[in-house]
Amino acid sequence: MARKKQFEKPLHGDKESVRFATPEPIARYRAQRLRCKTLADISCGIGGQTVFFAQQCEFVYAVEIDPKKIEYAKQNCEMYGLDNVEFICGDALDPEVIEQIPTVDVVFSDPFRPAEEDERHVSSLEPGIPNVLSAYGEKTKNFAFEAPPQMPPERIPFDCEKEYISLDGQLNRLTLYFGGLKQHDRLAVALPAGEGLVSKNLPLPQIKETGKMKLCAYEPEPSVVAAGLLPELVESMMQMAGPIVGAFELFRVDKKRLLLTSDALIKQSMIKHHYLVLKVCPFKPREINKFLKDGNVGSVVLRAGIKPEDYWEVRNEVEKGLEGKKAIHLFVKDRIAILCEMLFKV
Repeated sequence: MARKKQFEKPLHGDKESVRFATPEPIARYRAQRLRCKTLADISCGIGGQTVFFAQQCEFVYAVEIDPKKIEYAKQNCEMYGLDNVEFICGDALDPEVIEQIPTVDVVFSDPFRPAEEDERHVSSLEPGIPNVLSAYGEKTKNFAFEAPPQMPPERIPFDCEKEYISLDGQLNRLTLYFGGLKQHDRLAVALPAGEGLVSKNLPLPQIKETGKMKLCAYEPEPSVVAAGLLPELVESMMQMAGPIVGAFELFRVDKKRLLLTSDALIKQSMIKHHYLVLKVCPFKPREINKFLKDGNVGSVVLRAGIKPEDYWEVRNEVEKGLEGKKAIHLFVKDRIAILCEMLFKV
């Protein structure tokens, strides 16, 4: 699938900076949530987020240590017709830089993080969250930080809201909110729709796991899974389905993929894909291909942990000679195939 355009106006910046810039739907959403009179955007980079802060706030202070990036940030603000940003080139923790920023409503920090880590930790962020909280503590009590979204809530040792954001069905961002910005313990957001799911203070029943697929399968938004909000999601689905229909159970496909399954057919906004389960059978590509030929199927989305070198061989065998109109999603669990048709296509 081709990557969607991140910005309506192409950003000025080097290739790597543009690649890692906050996608526009997230930048817009975040700016709306942090809307205030004055905001300090430290570690602003090329200004991909800054331009949207400047659209929502009366005045923005943008701090960046790299002089090349701050020049790009200036160009990007000019491109959007913004003149309410003061740019400060320097280390965000340098007292001389901090002195140039007055009392503000919000400090936002998008710290540097290593490109790859075996396990993401807040201690890898630079500048570190405790350092920023201390350095700017006299400027405001309201802080927001970007953090690696692969980091689970239990690995975040702060009293803050943990907001996991998925974009177009992929986990994309994690924002931590401190002080008056904190509204919940955990929040999952799905963009571009803007739907959300919040953590409950009350303990919820544990979701029953099953190895048997029912009539319907539900693929949760990855932000829901990352935020640990599957119990809240299931509770909302139970309320929609009613007590007569039956429960929603957890079906683990593999380490990366999980589904909820039920005999109830409902539509829930924090579900990435809703499926009708067509067939559960041994994973034998030729036999699956025969079944698909009889079902007006034209293509198969292979959702299985198959070795990269074997992927196209398996997919070609499954799709051989298919000329229908339907697209089928094929999950594989322990050599058992689950063939699903997507419902409620947008």
